[in-house]
Amino acid sequence: MNEQTPPKKTVVVQGGTDGMGRGMVMARLEAGDTVVALGSSAEKGRRLLAEAAALGAGGRLRFIRADLSSIAENERAVAEIRERHPAVDALVLCANRQAPRREVTAEGPEFTFALYYLSRYLLSHGLRAAFDAAPAPVIVNVAAAGLKVGRVNLADLQSEAKYSTIRAQMQAGRANDLLGRSLADEPSSRARIVLHHPGFTRTLGRIAHLQQPVRGIITLLGKVAAKPVETAIAPMVEVIDDPPAEPLTAIDRGRPVDLAMSTFDPARARELAEVTRRLVVAHHGESPLLPETAKGRNGKGFSR
Repeated sequence: MNEQTPPKKTVVVQGGTDGMGRGMVMARLEAGDTVVALGSSAEKGRRLLAEAAALGAGGRLRFIRADLSSIAENERAVAEIRERHPAVDALVLCANRQAPRREVTAEGPEFTFALYYLSRYLLSHGLRAAFDAAPAPVIVNVAAAGLKVGRVNLADLQSEAKYSTIRAQMQAGRANDLLGRSLADEPSSRARIVLHHPGFTRTLGRIAHLQQPVRGIITLLGKVAAKPVETAIAPMVEVIDDPPAEPLTAIDRGRPVDLAMSTFDPARARELAEVTRRLVVAHHGESPLLPETAKGRNGKGFSR
């Protein structure tokens, strides 16, 4: 008996024009999937489309240019995805960029928080109907699961009191751990959540704006210690092909992470989710990307 060919998937990659995001786009195209790549650079999008065409996969790649630090731009991207792709099998969250000085978006939130955490929150909840239309949906959040450095300061999520590049990055990373916990504990869809920390990877295209000596140190580490993108994304490719049964999984450089760690504290996750909702409403107003409140959910917790 011939084995049946597994059905092809629809995969959305946030930050799909650089680094691991770009690697995931090309890997899923080579697997025969349909891919939507989200990125802020039109030129990088054109190059990605040209690479896909060279593979003979140009018809299966769609590039959506969007500034994902903007709540409104996340809304527009989700609307465009939903219009063309009613079912989404996987969402891969990779977008991140270090800011040497504190920046705020046009809507008001601090830039690192907005791009590295808030966009991931909005996309994860905003695509809930598309996830529920897929047979085994999964959200892969590429951050720093399992690390103990950094903390979420709910009194200063916008890093107004004291800003540093590293502190802002660590706070957003820990916020993504709590996002994973809240998505699993109070789901807005059937999507399984996988938090993936790949370790140091050769994705140096986003460090030119950093000041010395930080840029030099990262460049040196990239030459001697970083793993290739293909190696870093291999576990993510496997997760999309075979999503886990558990609501939440965390992986740190190939090793499972203990979900009892304080970085996944359920009460803290609920608190952050509530603060995030209020922040979105305060800076933007009510949004269709916000998860439904308890009154709008059925008995399983999924959105109607």
